[in-house]
Amino acid sequence: MTTALTCLGTSDAFGSAGRHCAGYLLDTPQGCMLLDAGPSVLSALKAQQRRPSELDAVLLSHLHGDHFGGVAFLILEFCYEAPRDRPLLVVGPPDTERRVFELYYALYAEMRGKPLPFELRFVEMTDGSATEVKDARVASFRVPHQDTAVSLGYRVHANGRSVAYSGDTAWTPDLLRHSRGADVFVCECTTFETEVPRHIRYRELAQHRHAFDCGRLLLTHLGREMRERSGEIPETLANDGLKLTLD
Repeated sequence: MTTALTCLGTSDAFGSAGRHCAGYLLDTPQGCMLLDAGPSVLSALKAQQRRPSELDAVLLSHLHGDHFGGVAFLILEFCYEAPRDRPLLVVGPPDTERRVFELYYALYAEMRGKPLPFELRFVEMTDGSATEVKDARVASFRVPHQDTAVSLGYRVHANGRSVAYSGDTAWTPDLLRHSRGADVFVCECTTFETEVPRHIRYRELAQHRHAFDCGRLLLTHLGREMRERSGEIPETLANDGLKLTLD
């Protein structure tokens, strides 16, 4: 099997252009992981005719609803619709375990106190952490998106290939370093020129475009303004259903 990245959700928090919120499926020869899990990620997976049971891990960049709200529905899926008989690993910033269960019980209060029928494992990461998912090495780096809570980007290495993912972030030169040599860098770019606190706009990214040293730059987390001005942007804009083969 090849290494491939499938975009399940490429919108900002507002579902711009009718697209799903954040979700990127990374397939490697030995495993399958999800980078972020927006609220509709379950239906996005099924729209691509993928079985949620294939997932070995979910990597959460941060704990905003448009990036982790779908975890509750994945848990529900594995409890009822497609009972799971192997562990699911959830990787995320500090406080991920508490927030995931808090979300699940907020949406399905009657599940509180009931044991899950499968094992849900958590690894909480911070700047410079690393863990393994099947044949992949996952390294995290902190990005400037929240005042106090930790927001992460990820660099995933598998099968001789690598994918960098910014999560949500303001522009920082650190993105050049963390994406260097990646086959694909999935980089947030929420607006074209309007300033939105702690997000990247295309105008500032374009100023640094010459300094990127990665195989492919894929812009995502796209708001209405980015879709409206797509004809002015030479870089690839992510779309729901876009699949990139890395091999």
